[in-house]
Amino acid sequence: MAQQNNPVLPRGVTQATFEKALEAFRALLGEENVLAQPSQLTPYSKVMMSVENDAHAPSAALTVSSVEQVQGVVRICNEHKIPIWPISTGRNFGYGSAAPVQRGQVILDLKKMNRILKVDPDMCYALVEPGVTYQQLYDYIEENNLPLMLSFPAPSAIASPLGNIMDRGVGYTPYGEHFMMQCGMEVVLANGDIYRTGMGGVKGSNTWQIFKWGFGPTLDGMFTQANYGIVTKIGFWLMPKPPVFKPFEVIFENEEDIVDIVEMLRPLRISGTIPNSVVIANVLWEAGSANVRRQTYTTESGHTPDEILKKIQRDTGMGAWNLYAALYGTQEQVDADWKIVSEAFKRLGKGRIVTQEEAGDKQPFKYRAQLMSGVPNLQEFGLYNWRGGGGSMWFAPVSEARGSECEKQARLAKRILHKHGLDYVAEFIVGPRDMHHVVDVLFDRTNPEETARADACFNELLDEFEKEGYAVYRVNTRFQERVARSYGTVKRDVEHAIKRALDPNNILAPGRSGIDLHTYNKV
Repeated sequence: MAQQNNPVLPRGVTQATFEKALEAFRALLGEENVLAQPSQLTPYSKVMMSVENDAHAPSAALTVSSVEQVQGVVRICNEHKIPIWPISTGRNFGYGSAAPVQRGQVILDLKKMNRILKVDPDMCYALVEPGVTYQQLYDYIEENNLPLMLSFPAPSAIASPLGNIMDRGVGYTPYGEHFMMQCGMEVVLANGDIYRTGMGGVKGSNTWQIFKWGFGPTLDGMFTQANYGIVTKIGFWLMPKPPVFKPFEVIFENEEDIVDIVEMLRPLRISGTIPNSVVIANVLWEAGSANVRRQTYTTESGHTPDEILKKIQRDTGMGAWNLYAALYGTQEQVDADWKIVSEAFKRLGKGRIVTQEEAGDKQPFKYRAQLMSGVPNLQEFGLYNWRGGGGSMWFAPVSEARGSECEKQARLAKRILHKHGLDYVAEFIVGPRDMHHVVDVLFDRTNPEETARADACFNELLDEFEKEGYAVYRVNTRFQERVARSYGTVKRDVEHAIKRALDPNNILAPGRSGIDLHTYNKV
């Protein structure tokens, strides 16, 4: 192929060197799997963050279909010092989509590696490649009538189990802490070696997806939210499908109810009486998910005023806070737990309990019940209709599961968002002891002034929450360097020492989680 100038080049790489790398990639993968034309890169260039697409534009994209091809790619990258950005399905909406963390990186698209390698219905686990989606795995389980249940994030159908686990995402079932359910990884290291975690390195082992720890240091977590290797297989445990599933909602009328909700809920979660990851969603999260559009409730520019929020509650029957949980087990277990749970809510003296029999197919109850029962859907994309304009950045601080802490975080986030003319669209995902406070910073990316406000808002959220001792557990690619600084220099020194040892040429996703040998200077 004749040489042509690429409008975007990797950092520190000349046009001539890049052309040599592209030719090597074509020889390895075939012409059709090396995408370097601007029109071919459009799907990899779109972001929902408060920055122009061009700031995260890739220089090329490679599609691979085997571990051997991944090994070949990293060998070429080492030779020519080409940085690559691995993605599974690229559906990490709200956290950066498919675009690379730094302009000029080459996308390594793993979606063609989409084999379900094993599902064991007796030992209750799966082993999959990066391109497998939750919908694909769900369909396999249903078609083979396996008594298993998935756990996934929302929206779920088009996302990758491997990708979500590697970013330490959460779901809505008793198996909702996804990394805790991970068991065994296959990783292509920067030098092309294949490393298997846990029992995977033992020749002839049949316990790779059974026993997490193996012998010696346990390194699985080191590869999550990191850039030390490319995970090409992942195992994870699946929940046995229970004979009885009882989802329910509790609707609360007032914002200040969050204190009593969490204090009542925490002992039920710690004891396991309520076994799944409970969601407490505010009225705007629910309105968006149910495809209630902001235009229906016309307001002046800026955030939605409290009187409009109350009108939405009256019109839709939603609460200021809407709690979703479920019980699982035999009929006897569910009946016994329901007695404990329902009496606890009655003693609280507030909140209206809604069961599936009462809710029927009404949204958003229906899609919440599907999530809690392991049925994937795309309903939560409705959130993007609330404000319109395609801007979305998830702000995800962690707090203790204390009512006072949740109220403090909610008030702080709402004040900052309103200051910048944006809405507080949020939910708390309740673990036994922690709360994942997920705020969707929605804005109109077609409006430069509003985009600038959203950017300033996100920066202020990070700054003000950090002053209170709060930090996020995930963040979009625009703010990863900023968030990395929140966790201190010692942690960063360790991370960069590992990077120097495993990836001295800095070819694997430099900048991921703030880990970049070219830019980090130890102070």
